[in-house]
Amino acid sequence: MKKLILSLLVVICSCASSNEEQDKKEILALMKHQESDWSRHDLDCFMLGYWKSDSLKFQGKKGITYGWKQTLERYKKSYPYAEDTGKLKFKIRSISRIESNSYYVMGEYHLTREVGNADGIFMIIFKKIKGEWKIIADTSC
Repeated sequence: MKKLILSLLVVICSCASSNEEQDKKEILALMKHQESDWSRHDLDCFMLGYWKSDSLKFQGKKGITYGWKQTLERYKKSYPYAEDTGKLKFKIRSISRIESNSYYVMGEYHLTREVGNADGIFMIIFKKIKGEWKIIADTSC
């Protein structure tokens, strides 16, 4: 009986680890798409990674913005031209599970631009909503 319980625990742990690795791969793939979208100055596509809800929270240097539409408008106002967005590169420092369907990602962003490069740090919270990973909160500075 003890061997059976031990075997079941090993299987459960290995499945949880496998699911976590798959979750992380999916989150990183979404962020890779965001790098490309941003670098093409396609802010509408970039925002597809965010939760399309009035409950989305984004905090930047200018304070907190609430809501998907307001966050998109803020990006468009702050980065009106391709020269402003430049080329985006994320450097991921940590991805940690919060609970079964949410993670936080900490890292750096680097914008290479003709108007002057910009660098900063971020912490993003992802949640799986209707089978898709979405950013529900973003702190970038």
